[in-house]
Amino acid sequence: MKNNRIETKCVQGGYTPANGEPRQIPIVQSTTFKYATSEEMGKLFDLEASGYFYTRLQNPTNDTVAAKIAEMEGGTAAMLTSSGQAANFYAVFNIATCGDHVVSCSTIYGGTYNLFAVTMKKMGIEFTFVSPDCTDEELEAAFRPNTKAVFGETIANPALTVLDIEKFANAAHAHGVPLIIDNTFATPVNCRPIEWGADIVTHSTTKYMDGHGACVGGCIVDSGKFDWMAHAEKFPGLCTPDDSYHGITYCEKFGLEGAFITKATAQLMRDFGSIQAPQHAFILNLGLESLHVRMERHCSNALAIAKYLEQHEKIAWVEYPGLESSKYYSVAKKYMPNGTCGVVSFGFKGGRPAAEQFMKSLKIAAIETHVADARTCCLHPASATHRQMNDEELIAAGITNDLVRYSCGIENVDDLIEDIAQALDTI
Repeated sequence: MKNNRIETKCVQGGYTPANGEPRQIPIVQSTTFKYATSEEMGKLFDLEASGYFYTRLQNPTNDTVAAKIAEMEGGTAAMLTSSGQAANFYAVFNIATCGDHVVSCSTIYGGTYNLFAVTMKKMGIEFTFVSPDCTDEELEAAFRPNTKAVFGETIANPALTVLDIEKFANAAHAHGVPLIIDNTFATPVNCRPIEWGADIVTHSTTKYMDGHGACVGGCIVDSGKFDWMAHAEKFPGLCTPDDSYHGITYCEKFGLEGAFITKATAQLMRDFGSIQAPQHAFILNLGLESLHVRMERHCSNALAIAKYLEQHEKIAWVEYPGLESSKYYSVAKKYMPNGTCGVVSFGFKGGRPAAEQFMKSLKIAAIETHVADARTCCLHPASATHRQMNDEELIAAGITNDLVRYSCGIENVDDLIEDIAQALDTI
């Protein structure tokens, strides 16, 4: 399956039923698993054998879906989490602890920014935020001796900046740390960051991967390529014995291909328990099976709408990486030649009052704290997802008070444009 194209992986990756087994992945809706002897179970607790004993750590349904996403991204191992927020927390906290430092792009989802700048700061982890458009010198200046990772989003939510993945990967690797990329908006259908040098990929599977607003979830994928042992002094959690598992050293026991995800499962999922329910994993898999078909429509709808808005007299500006007028057009074409995402951000000549009037006048698009769904929805980030930020932080994140994030669904594009037109007429 690894050599198949992305469309085939979406449909059939991760699970190949044997003779007489279910064609659809089974939902293993059980918290626990039976064993004949304590010795057998003890081997599982010591990580000496593979298997299942408690769903908080692993579940067959979840592992099947995680394997599909790993295949789609070109990684070696993956784990599902209860949300994209949990995925980003685990991905960073798996290698950075109290006293450590992380370099992050500033134009990231507001919830992730708050996680990094406020919550994880309280845990003793410092973050330096840099613009995705920073110079090589500015990026270099952000690193410190205690830097443990670099973080960014393929396409930022909702600023729609596009990350130069190779540039950030090269900088991270020059300092002996991994690049973590949140690939939620692009999805592996349009971009596979590992192919461009990323080491860890995260997703809010709640978005395009589910695609139907049915279940919250997240995923972490390890490329299996970052050489932790070559920088062992930076990553003692992976490269020195873990006393909670009788002295196992993850890199020695599970190799580069399995060390990161095994540690995240055995330590973080064990202690924090942010699991994805097997039922949610099953629903997620249904979404994955049509992801490649939906992304094509999301992107074509978004491009048509962005072009319409760009010519409208009441619109002050439009940002969509697929527009030739976008400053990110060339970098988007490099990393995502077949399309970017279905989200368009734009602002109004009438400012925030015009934005609010427009949103309440829409009839097809719904105002929701959601994005990347089969149904069109929209949001005013400054008063919703990013409302915790002050004006300075909003500007650094690429957010203005007049910005509306419009997430194009898979409806008929002419209907969506007519809806936008009538809403604009009310301003």
